[in-house]
Amino acid sequence: MKIITANVNGIRSAAKKGFFEWLASQRADFVCLQETKAQLCQLTDQIFSPEGYQYYCSEATKPGYSGVAIYSKHKPLSVVKTLGWPIADQEGRYIQLDFPCLSVASLYLPSGTSSPERQAVKFDFLRQYEESLKKINKLRNEWVICGDWNIVHKEIDIKNFKSNQKNSGCLPEERAWMDKVFTKIGLIDGFRVFNQAAEEYTWWSNRGQAWTKNVGWRIDYQVITAGLAKVVKQAEIYKKQRFSDHAPVVIEYEFSL
Repeated sequence: MKIITANVNGIRSAAKKGFFEWLASQRADFVCLQETKAQLCQLTDQIFSPEGYQYYCSEATKPGYSGVAIYSKHKPLSVVKTLGWPIADQEGRYIQLDFPCLSVASLYLPSGTSSPERQAVKFDFLRQYEESLKKINKLRNEWVICGDWNIVHKEIDIKNFKSNQKNSGCLPEERAWMDKVFTKIGLIDGFRVFNQAAEEYTWWSNRGQAWTKNVGWRIDYQVITAGLAKVVKQAEIYKKQRFSDHAPVVIEYEFSL
């Protein structure tokens, strides 16, 4: 089973940069997207309907903003598009496909970089989403929560750790929340099961020469349950082509639906 997660920073923009041509070569079972920035009615071009996939999406009320989606080769038993509070649901930040033994979700956590008010929104989102995460390990099926979590976990996950301590995405409180997800709640960072190397980033600022100098952050994850951690076969951050300011995270699992 192959799963890709990618913040495309506009699905139409990514298409122009070759994302769907690359996708055709990947043969992934699930492709989880964040920041689609498009309503379904705007995706009429055939390129947005790759052969063999069904498209499921949760759109933001505000046009051209946020939005998550999943391309799936498998028909789900059910589709969940809400988490139950306004920021998550009105901004199109979550979608989940349920199968008999697996749930796959695409998540786009808020950023707090624009203002103190949005950082407060982000902290409130974390508080509420934590309650959803606590329920996962009580369920029998395995989970993959793909997405842009907008938080680095450890010092190894960001180039300039010390100078970013007061910046959203690297705040001590945010990283402590990620610690809680991976310890107290017991979920697992799928990429780190396979790769423990430094300087493995998934996002680079458009300022300066961040991409060229690899001054990045690892904020895109596949967060998984313990059963899947045992069957991670391969994991990579794809950087040979650039489809957005984020890079896709590709993980293969020895797992069958």
